[in-house]
Amino acid sequence: MQTRRIIAPDGPQPPSAYAQAVEVADARRWLFVSGQIPVSASGEVPESFEEQARLAWRNVERQLVAAGMTLGNIVKHTTFLSDRKYRDAYRKVRLEVLGEHAPALTVVICDIFDGAWLLEIEAVAAA
Repeated sequence: MQTRRIIAPDGPQPPSAYAQAVEVADARRWLFVSGQIPVSASGEVPESFEEQARLAWRNVERQLVAAGMTLGNIVKHTTFLSDRKYRDAYRKVRLEVLGEHAPALTVVICDIFDGAWLLEIEAVAAA
């Protein structure tokens, strides 16, 4: 499988490390990861936003690993934030988790299913 970041030169440039579009060629497997929440296997929800964000990303990664993939296989992810005040903290954690990997992304500010959860992350991966 090959991926190619696409950022149209005559379109808006992304304000941080992500692609405006990702082209996927020769993928034989696709994985659609449901929204992963900031809840541990024992049912605990961390208090701080940063801890919740790291846990939600770990939960995404766990689903990928279970399918024989890694974070590097993500071609698109959507993050739902409970409040826009978390956008900078989320960007910091996302960059910490994904490093140089810059898939397409969408961030939506919305009400989250459980009031204790400050975010939810879903992903699409290809291999």
